[in-house]
Amino acid sequence: MRTMPVMTQALTTSGSPGTLSGTVALITGAGSGMGAAFARRLAADGAHVVVTDINGDGAAAVAAEIAGDAITLDVVDSAAFDAAVDATVARHGHLDILVNNAGIAPPFNATKTQQLIANQIARMEGRIGDLVPSNTTIELSDADWDRMIKVHLYGTFHGTRAALRHMTPARSGSIVNISSVTGLRPMAGLLHYAAAKAGIIALTKSIGQEVAAFGVRVNAVCPGWVDTPLLHQMDPIVMGAIVAQVPAGRMAQPEELAELVRFLAGPESSYCNGDVFSSSGGVS
Repeated sequence: MRTMPVMTQALTTSGSPGTLSGTVALITGAGSGMGAAFARRLAADGAHVVVTDINGDGAAAVAAEIAGDAITLDVVDSAAFDAAVDATVARHGHLDILVNNAGIAPPFNATKTQQLIANQIARMEGRIGDLVPSNTTIELSDADWDRMIKVHLYGTFHGTRAALRHMTPARSGSIVNISSVTGLRPMAGLLHYAAAKAGIIALTKSIGQEVAAFGVRVNAVCPGWVDTPLLHQMDPIVMGAIVAQVPAGRMAQPEELAELVRFLAGPESSYCNGDVFSSSGGVS
């Protein structure tokens, strides 16, 4: 019997296992919330982090905290994303890690929230005939749909494309895309958010297959409910109902997600490519 040759692939980041010393990382939406936690975690392991955010003051504050660089960036602007990545490589000589994290949440609607609660009570009491349509899909505007898709899906595409222009020739790099459990398990009322996040999963898998042989890894993280400023606008009653459905009994802290991002950014995850990692407290 002939033995097939075993092909090995070099680790995708510089430095010894367990450290990101010598690497350069660019993180979007890193001026607050999960992105800021990601920036702090990668910097703690030695990466030089380029903090980008549409809020330039937020990006600057986080960058100052971790001795990184700050760039004001709207990920919807593909030319601006290209320029941010090119400037990073020009300054530091390489880009090893990209975390596509920037995102927005659907705006809080008090009327629809109250109707959701009333419908849930009616459903629990078996009064199906009393349910009132939320009409979320009917009333969703083209502008709101476009903005949600562009920030999440277009933004992830813009960043990945810009990074690959440098990573593929270097045959090294790790891209971590932040999706959501709603991309795996969509919820009623969040159709545009769920569609965007599901698109990120498909994009991750497709590009991961494309570049795997060239030393570049592309993976996705699907957080569940995370305690960040994006959720603070929600009604406390709704938040309580959400937490009650999480088997872990609580929302995640951004720092917990940062540990998973750190794993995927570093050499420890050298055999992960096109993979999707859920961190949901048991939701999915």
